[in-house]
Amino acid sequence: MSEQQTTLHIEGMTCTSCSAAVERSLKTLDFVLDAQVNFAGKKAIVRYSSEKNPDPVRAREVFFQAVKNAGYDPIDPLQKKAEGDKRLRDEGLKVLFAWIITGPLMVSMLLMMIWNIHLLPVAVDRWVNLIGASVVIFVIGWQVIRTTMLNFRHLNFTMDALIGIGTLAAFATGILRLAGAEVIDFTTVGAMIMAIHMIGNYIKVRATGRASQAIQALLELGAKEASLLLPDGTIRKTSVDQLKPGDRVRVLPGEKIPMDGIIRVGTTAIDESMITGESVPRDKGVGDQVVGATVNQMGSIEVEIQAVGEDSFLQRIVLMVEEAQNSRVPIQDFADSVTRVFVPAIMVLSVLTFIGWMIFGTPASQLLEWVSPILPWVDPSRSLVSQALAAAIAVLVIACPCALGLATPTALMVGMGKAAELGILIRNGEAIQAAKDLDSVVFDKTGTLTLGRPSLTDWKTADGVEQDFFFGILRGVEEYSEHPLARSLVDALKERKIAALGVIDTRVVPGRGISGYFQKNPLVKALVRVGKEKWMSEEGLEIPEDLSAVSKQWSSEGKTLVYAAEDNHILGVAALADPLKSDSIAAIRSLHELGVKTYMLTGDTKPAAEHIARQAGIDSVFAELLPEDKIHKVQELQAEGRQVAMIGDGINDAPALKQARVGIAIGTGTDIAIESADVTLISGQVTGVATGITLSKKSFETIQMNLLWAFGYNFIAIPLAMFGMLHPVMAEIAMALSSITVVMNSLLLRGRIEKALVGHKKEEGLI
Repeated sequence: MSEQQTTLHIEGMTCTSCSAAVERSLKTLDFVLDAQVNFAGKKAIVRYSSEKNPDPVRAREVFFQAVKNAGYDPIDPLQKKAEGDKRLRDEGLKVLFAWIITGPLMVSMLLMMIWNIHLLPVAVDRWVNLIGASVVIFVIGWQVIRTTMLNFRHLNFTMDALIGIGTLAAFATGILRLAGAEVIDFTTVGAMIMAIHMIGNYIKVRATGRASQAIQALLELGAKEASLLLPDGTIRKTSVDQLKPGDRVRVLPGEKIPMDGIIRVGTTAIDESMITGESVPRDKGVGDQVVGATVNQMGSIEVEIQAVGEDSFLQRIVLMVEEAQNSRVPIQDFADSVTRVFVPAIMVLSVLTFIGWMIFGTPASQLLEWVSPILPWVDPSRSLVSQALAAAIAVLVIACPCALGLATPTALMVGMGKAAELGILIRNGEAIQAAKDLDSVVFDKTGTLTLGRPSLTDWKTADGVEQDFFFGILRGVEEYSEHPLARSLVDALKERKIAALGVIDTRVVPGRGISGYFQKNPLVKALVRVGKEKWMSEEGLEIPEDLSAVSKQWSSEGKTLVYAAEDNHILGVAALADPLKSDSIAAIRSLHELGVKTYMLTGDTKPAAEHIARQAGIDSVFAELLPEDKIHKVQELQAEGRQVAMIGDGINDAPALKQARVGIAIGTGTDIAIESADVTLISGQVTGVATGITLSKKSFETIQMNLLWAFGYNFIAIPLAMFGMLHPVMAEIAMALSSITVVMNSLLLRGRIEKALVGHKKEEGLI
């Protein structure tokens, strides 16, 4: 079955019960395969069958209607930021107008309750309270009431349902009082509950907006305009949104690369710190790839655009972060399952509280008399019906599961947003929970711990031979070779500004090396050879003892040796190897500090593997492995009960990345490895592994703190409300504060992560 996926942006949700209601509404559509709605991210990701509904436009229309049926507002993603700002302004205005009306009503109520002062005649006061509360509840708070009614129609119960029922019940007491019933008028209390709820909504919208700023910050990195080169040679400023593959743009020093492409004219240095984390600019020339949003530091260049929109590197990062933030972690499934039954259970408990007061009201009133000196808001003189209503309303209001629903997604958004800032892309929520339990990390060698390309690491010249002459012969001969090792050697000598000595009449000896003639003077030519030790021996050349000793040492370390000779004597020997990345040793040390055991799996020779392992500080090494051997080694470690992460960059690592509890791909590696992994280190720096584990631990600690707060709050507060020890207004204040506390605790996660990372760097001596 072919399937498609679309993302919907949704406004109006106030908790995860709301997002669950939208999710259920979307899943009722027969062509929907799966729907995941994230409250904190204000969006839904919907997978659907393109066979049952092949028209994407029509499908989105149906999805929009399903969201509306659940009581919420779908918005165009292009308008998301503007809608988010408008939503915050609207919530602020609701708070302002709600309290302009509720404030005087509250003052009037308190004066009457505490000092028996009536600002208005009693009959007039009741009507003023009723009219004022009507505006607050049914006009300003209409979204809450509307959602409550829709919830009952579809039997979906959210946080708004509890607030809506509580305010309606309080408002009903005013109607009953006007009708002559002997109950206390809680009309003003209903208005206060709604007004306090508006404050809580405003703070949550503002706070969750901050939690999702990682996405906005990534989007803001991109260029806004580009200098488009027209066919007639002129330049026209245009929006980057108008660029298409094949367009050429000019980028001046200090400007951002508008989109991914290839340099066609010019040389420069590019600041790629936003994707690599490296502060040192990289030299770039004709034919080199450049990434959108990176900064041109030096010369003017012309870039041919290759990828735009969702195909660009920056947009792929944004999509990965969004999908990760929208995913679930196992602990969230538990919280969501509790929330689904929590609201209807509280409704039943509220009814039982009312009935219980009506049956056992006398002993309960005696209890209130005992605690009233301690709790001044408790009034044991109220009628039994009034006490029963107050307790039932307080249970409804205080038990809103908003804090429980916010506990996981807000922490997840902050943690993953911070990870994206640090160059760590987490593809799913399960990985962030699993990473905290890792006790074993398995590394591929080539391209993961090492640079992935041979480099000149050591050299030694024979007695009496100048180093520059030795290097000059090496470069002069190897420039005629197409062998990858020869290319690496020439590149290394170029970096050292070594000039090539003129060599002519070169001849490649397959499997041995390359020879030629060096013109020493107009009359004399010398035969020069560059190649393996075996070839030198075959040609009758004797290796000096001092060169032979270092050669054996370098060979034991798995390095490749290249000899140079002139006529019948050896000039020197050079060693090439795939060197460790600059951060590999620090990365292994950081993992050991976290109590994690490290392994290396490689197809390279045992001497080379063991040398790299010793340099890096790896605990155990397995060499000369085939791709299928790597996955078997991971399985063996898992069979021992170890929680294993695999870090790799190549196609041959993909099976092991999938097998591991957490697969981590090097961002500079192959697309297949990246697609197979749960986590991608964009910069390619393996220090990101320890950073990711630390981030996982801190994120999960925050989720646990949030859940503990949410469960503990309800465990303590609900019994107090049932026994009439919490006024409905105080219950609403406590409920709002619990939700705000959970969100604020999640926002503090950024600081906890930064503090932990600074601590690790101090231990490593990096700062």
